[in-house]
Amino acid sequence: MSHLKFKALISASAVAIAALTACEDSTSTVGSSLVTDQTEIVVDSSFTVSGISHTNAVVQSRTLTQLLGNLDAREYGSIRADFVCQFMPAMNIDTEGVTVDDIDSLKLLMFMTPGDFTGDSLAPMGLEVYQLQRQLPSPIYSDFNPDGYYDPSAVIGSTIYTANAMHSDSIAALGFRSISVDLPVELGKTLFSEYAARPETFATPESFCRFFPGLFVTNSFGSGIVVNINESRLNLYYRKHDKVQVSDNVTKDTVYNVVRTYMAVTPEVITNNNITLDMSPAIDAMVDAGDAVIVAPTGTEVEIIFPTEDIIAAYRKGNPSLAVINSLTLSIPAEEIENTYGINPPDRLLMVLSTEKDKFFADNKITDSKTSFMLTYSAAAEAYVLSDLREYIITMMEKESITPDDCRFTLTPVNVETETTSSSYYYEGTTYVTSISPYVTKPAMAKLDLGKAKIKLTFSRQSAD
Repeated sequence: MSHLKFKALISASAVAIAALTACEDSTSTVGSSLVTDQTEIVVDSSFTVSGISHTNAVVQSRTLTQLLGNLDAREYGSIRADFVCQFMPAMNIDTEGVTVDDIDSLKLLMFMTPGDFTGDSLAPMGLEVYQLQRQLPSPIYSDFNPDGYYDPSAVIGSTIYTANAMHSDSIAALGFRSISVDLPVELGKTLFSEYAARPETFATPESFCRFFPGLFVTNSFGSGIVVNINESRLNLYYRKHDKVQVSDNVTKDTVYNVVRTYMAVTPEVITNNNITLDMSPAIDAMVDAGDAVIVAPTGTEVEIIFPTEDIIAAYRKGNPSLAVINSLTLSIPAEEIENTYGINPPDRLLMVLSTEKDKFFADNKITDSKTSFMLTYSAAAEAYVLSDLREYIITMMEKESITPDDCRFTLTPVNVETETTSSSYYYEGTTYVTSISPYVTKPAMAKLDLGKAKIKLTFSRQSAD
């Protein structure tokens, strides 16, 4: 190799090393010099986010979770929750060897997961059950007033309950807790007789709800807890007459005691949490001071201004001959607001264009990574994290002009329903989001630190020297 060629190689190596080590406080580059072009990877996190809290007093609660109880939490506020619900009927009811006189009792059973409550597990609470007399409206919202839909003088069931197993080892060992309410046996007989005479009534939720509009379950006394009921059903207890063959020529009359679920709350029918929340003076003061505060269910949400134009300007800086966006991520620190009841930040926030929020929920949409996204709370990072805004910024760059509405997003807590496909020896199951609805799972709150929010844009570009 000649001396001149050796010097040229040394010179090219020096240029490559300089390119690898060059960096700035807000932008780092990694790349190499190729003849007259330079290809580099740029990481820019110099962007800022601004925002403010807004009232979110009314939500459409499309979830099977039913909230029940009263809770006064000094740092959070006062929440009152009860619910109305329709029922999905059983399509087949046992009538062979059963008459209406064999109906013994009817119970409303409401199930909850141990620990799935907010407040004092030992607080004694009272509830009352009423039969609805009118069809529930659709859509229905968290500020629904059941007055006029039931007869307040006609209580059909009541009980006292706590969220604790009350030192019963047999109950404590179960993977669930239940609240049981005795309902009139006459109602059970009415349901049985209707099926025996007109089984078509039970054929669809619509026909059944015309016959039996549903129930209203509300608090009668007590305070200190809100429980999360994840399943409600009506069980019928009855006697069934049968014949058992005890030998070749001998049969014996036998009576069985049987329990069957006549109807249950399912996604196909209406269930609605009627929620009243009076936020604490401390939360109100934070909102008035301009803090970005999330409070749920109902309460507050946060509207942010996303720096879309700044991001595009940074991407196009220097008029590169070729540039490709690799990723755009967002992380928003979230501070737990200290309280005595273990009220935590909600698990997920929907980030949706503010102009599209109402339509998103009304049309039962899921996130599309262009106008709506999902932020997940990381307890380890104490932040809400969104890993993919790439499609959004690409869509914005394709527009002739960007309007303020393109950059205004609402952060609101949501419930997410998923389904997982079955796995096999060759592949793992895939999880799909099937439903996103406003958050009504349990009391939740968090303070977002928008001043420390981090947007990181990573892209590759090729520039001419």
